[in-house]
Amino acid sequence: MTETQGKMDVMQAIYERRSVRHFQDAPVERDRVMEALRAASWAPSGLNNQPWRFAFVWDGELKNTLAGLTRYATTLKAAAVLIPVFLDKESSYDYVKDCQAVGAALQNLLLACHAQGLGAVWIGEILKNKEQVRQALGLPERLDLMAVVAVGHPAHTKQSSHRRPLEELIVFER
Repeated sequence: MTETQGKMDVMQAIYERRSVRHFQDAPVERDRVMEALRAASWAPSGLNNQPWRFAFVWDGELKNTLAGLTRYATTLKAAAVLIPVFLDKESSYDYVKDCQAVGAALQNLLLACHAQGLGAVWIGEILKNKEQVRQALGLPERLDLMAVVAVGHPAHTKQSSHRRPLEELIVFER
């Protein structure tokens, strides 16, 4: 692993990070999660409005409740911590731009977890039950669930992936 001042190179983190859905039965230190949250909070946002909000779910019973709201229940139950990520509608000035900003914060969060040797996965499928998630956490209606990130120590690190050739992704060039 190439590291600069104890941190993983950003390009390496981008290319190596994978969605981790299987976790060891081991706790994750809160300070490591806070470091990942700090990275998430440095994502760009329009007008620097920082519309993202985060919840931490460490409690097993509450994790089980959230797990019952998605087909990825096994992943949510096995994670050391769940991080529901919200768009604060009261901080929002443009819904699309603010959703993009939350997406950037989510990517920073995932990369920061990876850089610390943690595994994480962005669960979007749970959005079909976003109101139940918000209610289970006792949060106000102004918070719009964007994702739940499951975080823990990876059970294995041999995931592989592929990407389409770049030429397939370019729709215009002049």
